[in-house]
Amino acid sequence: MRRIRYGIALSAACGVLLLTGCGGGFATEQSGAAPAPASLSEPETAVRDQAVQEQAKPQQTGGDGIVSNVKVTQQNRQVIYTGSMSVRVKKVATAVAQAKQIVTTAGGYLSKEESSSANDSRDSATLEFKIPPNGYGGVLERLGKDLGIQLSMNQTTQDVTLRIADVNSRLKSAEQALESLRSLLKRADTIGQVLQVEREISTREADLESLQAQQKELAAQVSMATLTLQLFGPVAVVEEPEEEPAGFLGGLKSGWNGLVSFTKVVLTVLGALLPWTIAALPLVALLVYLVRRDRARRPRIPTPPPGPRPGDPGPETA
Repeated sequence: MRRIRYGIALSAACGVLLLTGCGGGFATEQSGAAPAPASLSEPETAVRDQAVQEQAKPQQTGGDGIVSNVKVTQQNRQVIYTGSMSVRVKKVATAVAQAKQIVTTAGGYLSKEESSSANDSRDSATLEFKIPPNGYGGVLERLGKDLGIQLSMNQTTQDVTLRIADVNSRLKSAEQALESLRSLLKRADTIGQVLQVEREISTREADLESLQAQQKELAAQVSMATLTLQLFGPVAVVEEPEEEPAGFLGGLKSGWNGLVSFTKVVLTVLGALLPWTIAALPLVALLVYLVRRDRARRPRIPTPPPGPRPGDPGPETA
């Protein structure tokens, strides 16, 4: 029994020693798998710290969980504003003066004016204004409220950013090509080369002037919005555009309108020719009378009797 106890105790001690050795070896392997990093230089340390900070920052995610770190850059859009408004007023002349004052205060000006006056209640006027875009909305609001009752309002916008960029790019290329041709003209030796380069320069100058005109026109349209204002008196008739019906009825209406227009043209031509026809009738009648009288006075030439036909019997035979 004593030997058995000694054997059990010795076996337990050996097992404990074996487990301790295995644990130390495993710990040694783990520590050996990740060796201590070598010393880094200052730039590398700064780069590493920056990377750690970027990873530590919370990333913005969209509604679908997609990471979005894109910065949106706002671009200056080039937009042409065009509008038309019709207002019924008590007195057209007073409303015209008030509209001009409102637009002038906003920095705009009057570019076109048309008016028709029958009496104070049936007067009408059409004004075209050029207004800076930053004051365009305020002017529309004041014209619709201060002048009278607003009947209609239409606004359109046209983004011409890409068109302006294209014109500017083509203009720059045309200027560079023209400079190259002018420098080439100085190195031309023969008359033929000079004439050929001059023709090319003339063509490029025409293209350059066309591009410059387009650039100025686009710049003017973008810098000033266009507003057409129609003013109507208290009982003036306002012509509202009718919607064209589609399908068979639309075709029937178009055909009827074409027939009516053609009939009007024919009647107009007949009306223009009728006075000339009436004026020419006595001359035509006189000419016909003279011709007939001349024929009646001419002596008639007797017609000779017809001769014998071949095959007919002669008088003796008869």
